Amino acid sequence: MSLLDFRVPAVLLRIDRNPFHHGTLGAVRSLGRAGVEVHLVADSAESPVSRSRFVRHLHSPPPPGAGPRDIADTLRKVAEHIARPAVLVPLDDACAIAVGRMRGELASSYLLPAMPGVLPENVADKADLATVCASVGIPHPQTLIPDSPAQAAAAARRLGLPMVAKWSRPWLLPPGSGLRSTVLVGSAREARELYLRTGQAGSALLLQRYLLPGPDRDWFFHGYTDQYGTMRASGSGRKRRAWPRAAGLTAVGCWTPNAQVRALAERLTGELGYRGVFDLDFRHCGATGRYHLLDFNPRPGAQFRLFSDTAGLDVVRALHLDVTCRPLPQGAPRAGREFVVENYAPLDAVRPAPQGRELAWYDPDDPAPVRAMWALWCRHVSRRLRKRLRAAVTAPAPPPAMRLTADPSLTDDEKASSR
Repeated sequence: MSLLDFRVPAVLLRIDRNPFHHGTLGAVRSLGRAGVEVHLVADSAESPVSRSRFVRHLHSPPPPGAGPRDIADTLRKVAEHIARPAVLVPLDDACAIAVGRMRGELASSYLLPAMPGVLPENVADKADLATVCASVGIPHPQTLIPDSPAQAAAAARRLGLPMVAKWSRPWLLPPGSGLRSTVLVGSAREARELYLRTGQAGSALLLQRYLLPGPDRDWFFHGYTDQYGTMRASGSGRKRRAWPRAAGLTAVGCWTPNAQVRALAERLTGELGYRGVFDLDFRHCGATGRYHLLDFNPRPGAQFRLFSDTAGLDVVRALHLDVTCRPLPQGAPRAGREFVVENYAPLDAVRPAPQGRELAWYDPDDPAPVRAMWALWCRHVSRRLRKRLRAAVTAPAPPPAMRLTADPSLTDDEKASSR
């Protein structure tokens, strides 16, 4: 018998257009397996998630670039279709922020954690997060917010190179702009040029001191803080492989207890009075031994199913149980368990995993999404390869002097390989 109140449906909301967002599939399966009627509000034209047998109904998402009002209007139409209160689960930052802002208007149709409406926006905004960390004593990379191109260039002297450039509100970046939420800047000129695109980006440019990556340096912590302020369904994870390498999302993660990371997560959420699902990213500084908070995501992280305990509790189920006033079961953590995203780390998906493994896409009880994912992934990779080949063929040849002059900083092996 399910512990969840299956009379109360769930609405999963995502406006991000990424068809390979495996966290959405994890949420669909987690609630659907527990007997909950799952409604998905997302761009599902190509998404493998739409093939899951646990999706009861697909709803059209708001238009690209939708604001809180557009999102609220879409949710009202979904509520009219369902015709009874539902648990609302935002799956990206823009949706979590919109739901926080429109909480009062949505309260009659959706069950939500009792949290101040501005809090999701405050922690998701990377400029505000730096201020929050300073106020509660959480380590955070040194951050500068330039207000001119000259200040952006000068930050290179203060922070050192390379340095990290972030847009304060990455969910505002316009599609097709070529701007990325986070990039590594290698020169003062790059910083200056990036600042000049602030108007296009829609939010402030942040420049941060770069903390060197390395083995066991990148960590994440997922959890749910219930109505009483108790942290549930939580765990710390070590990022073993990333996509792109050393700077991207978690391709392979391992549930690894870390008392320091847990203490930081508990202090931060406790000081803020945070209620609901959260996903934190940390980097361990080899020089100081401290864990620096890099990001606070006010919604489930893509690999949240890694932290499903022996009672089957994860952050999405904890949310549904808590807002429907049902007791949350007490389970034991499954330390050592792995999470693997097959299209980013295919070899890791088939290696032995003595402590257990959660795959992002494959599940024998729900096989259609993984088949759709591989078909879509092959087309995606083929398109990228063709684009690179066309660029290589049409690129102008460098002047002869450039081809004959070697960089004096290169080793002999590097010089040979560059010819």
